Amino acid sequence: MVEVKRKKGETFDALLRRFQRRMQQSGVSLDVRRKRFHARADNKNRTRDSALRREQKRAEFEYLTKTGQLKEEPRRHQRRP
Repeated sequence: MVEVKRKKGETFDALLRRFQRRMQQSGVSLDVRRKRFHARADNKNRTRDSALRREQKRAEFEYLTKTGQLKEEPRRHQRRP
């Protein structure tokens, strides 16, 4: 962590400039930007369970539409091939 103390008679603008310069030199902001959207790896069991759940829901939806128990509506978002 970068720490900057105000000198006697120093204006806020000068203090802010000095702080920003120290932050850039330390590389902390670059590291934070790099880690900003990093997502942890999911648990393999949780990933597999969610995939199985999706597949089961999809099969159930197809069955209901084929048997006429569910009114077929146009899909909102279509995936690109």
